[in-house]
Amino acid sequence: MLRSEWNGRKMTRARAGRKPVQIDLVELEKLCSLQCTDQELADWFGVSTRTIENRRKRPEFAQAIQRGRSKGRISVRRAQMKMLESGNGSMGVWLGKQLLGQRDTITNEHVGSGGGPIQVTIKPDLSRFNDEELQQLRSLARKAFPDQRD
Repeated sequence: MLRSEWNGRKMTRARAGRKPVQIDLVELEKLCSLQCTDQELADWFGVSTRTIENRRKRPEFAQAIQRGRSKGRISVRRAQMKMLESGNGSMGVWLGKQLLGQRDTITNEHVGSGGGPIQVTIKPDLSRFNDEELQQLRSLARKAFPDQRD
């Protein structure tokens, strides 16, 4: 139910619904540096994911999220370098794939003998042709390949 009040100039109505939740942008940035999902942010601040999505439309909110996520990625890179320097590369590789979008690329090249092209030979089954059909096929083959012998 809405309540009306006189403020000296005009009638004002109290807003219906829940009061807007204050989300601390410094805390938001810290959580985003840990790569928290929208659901995790919503749970932390006690709001819905829809609220997080709507607030992201505000420039200062979006910038805090972007700064935090960037700081988190930089932190992952820093940790990767420390792991590589200490001799443990596998965790650094895994984190890079998960958080930084790094991927292994595998190139396969198929070559024939001596590095040349692969030769493909097709041997058709001629047993299903009768003598007349074989004669026609031989005639066509001579026209197609005049330099080849029987």
